Amino acid sequence: MTQAELNRQVARATGESVETIARMGFVLLNDGPVEPEPLDGDCDPLEADRHIRFGHSPVRRHDIKAA
Repeated sequence: MTQAELNRQVARATGESVETIARMGFVLLNDGPVEPEPLDGDCDPLEADRHIRFGHSPVRRHDIKAA
């Protein structure tokens, strides 16, 4: 199926114009779900990024002393 055919089919099913559907960027899916590549190591990428940017370990609740 070409992109134009897909746009026409989606437009027909939704009642939108072909131009509107084309702007939305519908694409055909592959045969199965796309699995992301596994991360190297066992870490939280967001936490690792914070550690690198700020140069310190995360603060733990027991590290905070009451005033």
